[in-house]
Amino acid sequence: MEEKKEIPTEILVVTGLSGAGKSVALKSLEDSGFFCIDNFPIALLDNLLANFNRAYKKIGIGVDVREEIHYGNIYELISDLKKKYNLTIIFLEADEKVIIRRYKETRRPHPLIFLKGNLTLQDAIAEERKILSSIRDASDKIINTSNYSPHQLRKYIMLNYGKIESDKRLSILLISFGFKYGVPENLDLLFDVRFLPNPYFIPELKELSGKDNEVYNFIMQEPLTNKFLQLLFNLLDFLITNFISENRSYLIIGVGCTGGKHRSPVIIEEISKHLHNNFLLNSEIVHRDLTSG
Repeated sequence: MEEKKEIPTEILVVTGLSGAGKSVALKSLEDSGFFCIDNFPIALLDNLLANFNRAYKKIGIGVDVREEIHYGNIYELISDLKKKYNLTIIFLEADEKVIIRRYKETRRPHPLIFLKGNLTLQDAIAEERKILSSIRDASDKIINTSNYSPHQLRKYIMLNYGKIESDKRLSILLISFGFKYGVPENLDLLFDVRFLPNPYFIPELKELSGKDNEVYNFIMQEPLTNKFLQLLFNLLDFLITNFISENRSYLIIGVGCTGGKHRSPVIIEEISKHLHNNFLLNSEIVHRDLTSG
């Protein structure tokens, strides 16, 4: 078996669905010291890497749907490359409704509409998923970015792949959500709070949210809530302490209720307060379904 090239020492191939954040991820790697090239054909990677200047120890390569002609033998290509190089493939994806929203916000056309023409945005997204299915299956890491802002995705990439040393504190993303809309991707810890009393069935609280004092007080005055939080905080204290000791860089915690509007936002906010008070950790919070329904 061929030995892996000594130089470059680390190669990250970033690919995935258009609109899932590939440009943000590549820019994040570039800012972390990677030499990055976008839209490069996988079939030509071996020649590129074999002739790379020895000064480049970390390389990021962006591959997108425009290179679909090379995906037929993707397993063979990747297998051969991994025999020679320290290569990791990261695949970014997002839910269809999220990708559609992002394209509407940026007003940019999907690349497949240029390549194939006569496609709706929904058709282009579905076709792209089909084209990229083989490289997705061959990826080392699949990241669903539906719940990430560009800032959060940048932070995730830099912490997990950029090996930032300036801030070694554990970064935590807290997500409240409704099970009726699906469970978020990439969760490390998931807690179900549907056993708590539901403000939805209180007429004066139904149209409010967990961010309103009336809903907060209703949930927090329940003995069951306080018992649950006591047990939850004890578990989190144990887990966070050990995650930190193991140099874990990023943690995603999800809390779900039925609709994601009342109970889970309250509990997420309480978790955030606890982590700040006990560990001096400033968590990022996403209330995914707060305005749903």
